[in-house]
Amino acid sequence: MSQITPITMPKWGLSMTEGKVVEWLAEEGQALSPGDPVMDIETEKIANTFEALDAGTLRRRVAGVDDVLPIGALLGVLADASVSDEAVDAFVTEFLASYVPPVAEEGDSGPVYQWADAGGYRLRYSVRGESGPAVVLIHGFGGDLDNFLFNHDALAARARVYALDLPGHGQSSKAVADASVAGLSAAVLAFMDAVGVSAAHLVGHSLGGAIALQTAVKAPGRISSLSLLAPAALGQSINGAYLRGFVAAESRKELKPLLQQLVANPELVNRQMVDDMLKFKRVDGVPAALTAIAEGFCSGETQTLVLRDALATLACPVQVLWGDRDAIIPAEQASGLPASVRTEVLPGIGHLLHLEAANAVNALLLRQLG
Repeated sequence: MSQITPITMPKWGLSMTEGKVVEWLAEEGQALSPGDPVMDIETEKIANTFEALDAGTLRRRVAGVDDVLPIGALLGVLADASVSDEAVDAFVTEFLASYVPPVAEEGDSGPVYQWADAGGYRLRYSVRGESGPAVVLIHGFGGDLDNFLFNHDALAARARVYALDLPGHGQSSKAVADASVAGLSAAVLAFMDAVGVSAAHLVGHSLGGAIALQTAVKAPGRISSLSLLAPAALGQSINGAYLRGFVAAESRKELKPLLQQLVANPELVNRQMVDDMLKFKRVDGVPAALTAIAEGFCSGETQTLVLRDALATLACPVQVLWGDRDAIIPAEQASGLPASVRTEVLPGIGHLLHLEAANAVNALLLRQLG
């Protein structure tokens, strides 16, 4: 029997309820394989390329450019050549007539944020996945757990995945007792204790990569593997002007060009992303926390903490992933690492590689889980 496969609006992250079609990247009649780019979709956080999940020929582009559609809405239709145009049209008509947007019912807990008291902090976190090894996602400087919105669910298909807001970030405590990388690493270990995780695969981005590496040095028996995404602490050079500008920025005009340095394609930084970041930076205690944390690992254009030599001492599997167009921490720091470290440098990708190249990064993270 010939198969017709719908392409529907994906759900990226806990808070996503709808997406905007920015541009179609595939033409009607084009044969698609899993991973092929289909369209660019903008969420309230950032824009991203939606890639084909199934193989087939794109027979209908149902959604139009600039359409804002809820999760699960019909975007297009895949079907092979043996399926008649009439059958495709009938499928589209029936889907549109029967589709009901998801509505959160009263009492439906759904995927919600939780809080843990750990190491003297109140830390916000989310957890997805029912079984499998534990994974802890550690965001970078100025970020929060939602930086992993394109990765959390993909990993949760194979693991129990935790993402947390570091002290001074997101909705966690803003007063940071020890703003050094070692102090933040201690907070991660305290978080693992609080949620009952004895050992975990750590995924750390940027400053979060330095924290993950420090945690593996301090408590090697508790770390199953490390995935370091454009990590700090592997070399001295860093874009200190970005860090200082980010801390000081007080307006959209100041902040937007800074955030655009995080990605190779500046169009990925949308208005909502800038507004959300400004809202965070205006919370009491945030400027002081960010200043202290930045001073804990960086001075001017130099990283003051370099843990590169520690990689050779680790028994757990380690992989380092980088975008070759990283404007914050140079991708050259991925060169010359110990032979035991798997290294992947992704072409045409900036500092936020787990957002810009989510599917490629997710595949490499899943590989690390074995």
